[in-house]
Amino acid sequence: MKVAIVGGGIFGVTAALAFRDRGCDVTLLDPGLPHPLAESTDLSKVVRIDYGADEDYTALGEAALARWRTWPTFHETGVTFLARAPMQPGGFEHDSYTTLVRRGHPLVRLDAAAIAARFPAYRPGAFVDGYFNPVGGWAAASATVSYLAAQAVQRGVMIEARRVAALDELAADLVVVCSGAWVPLLVPELAACLRAVGQPVFHLRPDEPALFEARHFPVFGADIARTGYYGFPLADGVVKIANHGTGTPIAPDATRRDVSAAQEAALRAMVADTFPALATAPIVHRRLCVYCDTTDGDFWIDRHPARANVVVATGGSGHAFKFAPVLGDVIATIALGEAQPLAPKFRWRPEATPSREAARHLDKTDV
Repeated sequence: MKVAIVGGGIFGVTAALAFRDRGCDVTLLDPGLPHPLAESTDLSKVVRIDYGADEDYTALGEAALARWRTWPTFHETGVTFLARAPMQPGGFEHDSYTTLVRRGHPLVRLDAAAIAARFPAYRPGAFVDGYFNPVGGWAAASATVSYLAAQAVQRGVMIEARRVAALDELAADLVVVCSGAWVPLLVPELAACLRAVGQPVFHLRPDEPALFEARHFPVFGADIARTGYYGFPLADGVVKIANHGTGTPIAPDATRRDVSAAQEAALRAMVADTFPALATAPIVHRRLCVYCDTTDGDFWIDRHPARANVVVATGGSGHAFKFAPVLGDVIATIALGEAQPLAPKFRWRPEATPSREAARHLDKTDV
């Protein structure tokens, strides 16, 4: 079978490997890997198994984590999720904690005193409840895409550095559209179901870098379901902090992706209150990470209902990267019509349009 994959972000490059492992003749088309405007591009992405009460993503995360440990771009620092008020049932931190403990994971529950003792960069009292999960951490984002692309070439995938303007120009038995926020430009009937939203990302250079080393500053979620803020330990001399909030609607093909003054001011207020040593740290890099959002936060991986040779695999919604080691296999399995237990969750669902959206899914992020 000849397979053409459009888009070489984390959906596309992992799908290319999975189809090639099944003996397919695979061509991956992308203007450049890693593409500077792609959601998969940046210094780091969160790798975690913590997903509130969602058993599907928790189990998928567990499977992915086992394989992340065999990849050179993964750093297992552990992850911590903290809350400004006592954890309550229905909250992301509480439900993640109970789900993971029930599944046998050895989490460390933390109160205000333990947080202050364990994490000296935090303002004492900023958070009063939460937990540390010793598994998980972060992956070097752009480096992972480059690593997987090199693996794909070694296994016989053909990579063409070009932009696809229309699916009809591709001669293949199966066309898999993995172009993220650009999908509605190629599959316009999905324009009502997928949205491009920019989320602000900041790299800060601390004056006291030792405070932000991974041993006492692991990957964190800072009351994330309420604030949207999360971040990473020191890497390449900077601390990356980002927000997974309402974001900024943006045209999928926009080349200007500017962080607003209001977004930067909000970041400054957060770090001044939470991480005093970062209050005046210079911001050495800022960008809008553009998500391809579905309205329910679940991925969109299915055959086109009217075009038998087209599969769409997109809708990362800011949280697909952590599943890289298993994502390609999920895509290939669904595309080839094989049994996949998550297929109903990722199905083609035109009823999911922005007008039906109730809230952003703040528990799902890995940017």
